[in-house]
This record gives sequence, C-alpha cells and structure tokens, in this order.
Amino acid sequence: MVGKTELYDAFGEMIYVIAKSDGHIQDEEIQAFEKKIEGHPWAQAIKWSFDYESKHDRSPEELYKKVVSICEELGPNPEYVFLIEVMEEVAAASKGIDQEERAKMNNFSSDLLKKFRKDIQRIEDLD
Repeated sequence: MVGKTELYDAFGEMIYVIAKSDGHIQDEEIQAFEKKIEGHPWAQAIKWSFDYESKHDRSPEELYKKVVSICEELGPNPEYVFLIEVMEEVAAASKGIDQEERAKMNNFSSDLLKKFRKDIQRIEDLD
C-alpha cells in the first residue's frame, strides 16, 4: 500500500523528471519549484526527494515509470492537481515549456487517466 511519504517522494521525483527533460536543471527551475512548494505541508519531503534525485542523477525514464506506478497504485488523489501545477511552473521557469517537457506532462496525465478509466470500467463490469 502506498502511503503519503511515497506519494510526496514521487512528487519530488516527477518534478525532477520535468526539470531534467532538457538535459540539465536550470536555477530558474529550482527557484520556481521551491517557491511553489513553499508552505505545503509535505514541502520538506518533496524537496528532499527532488534533491536526492538531482545528486544521484538517476534516469528520468526510470523515475517516470516509478512515479506512474506509485500514482496508479494509490489511485485518484486531489493532490495530483498540485503536482501538475508545480510541474507546469517548473517547466515554464526557464524559457517556457519546451516540447519534451510538455510531452512528459501530457503523458503523465494521460497514463494516469487511462489507468483510472480501466479501474472504473472493471468496477462497472462487476455490477
């Protein structure tokens, strides 16, 4: 079972994926990220996860799959709106949102939506 700690770790990882989309993380992206999460109850966990991935330079593709898996396991959550807002602000922070960043954000939303629709269909099929 996925808990809040894993969820917010995944948020930091996904934001890292977006920031790293163009090959490196710009200072403007870090500043936008820190500003957007400021005041969030789990800001420290999200930041820790982002910083950890930045230091270890893990594969964005590997992390993307991990994050989607965690979110799929958790199911729909209103906090995904916050995550998408942070991703968009980070992506826009340095010269606007490029194609790679937009594609990753769209794929993330699309992948989760497909999974949740399948779950709903399975539930409806049981009735």
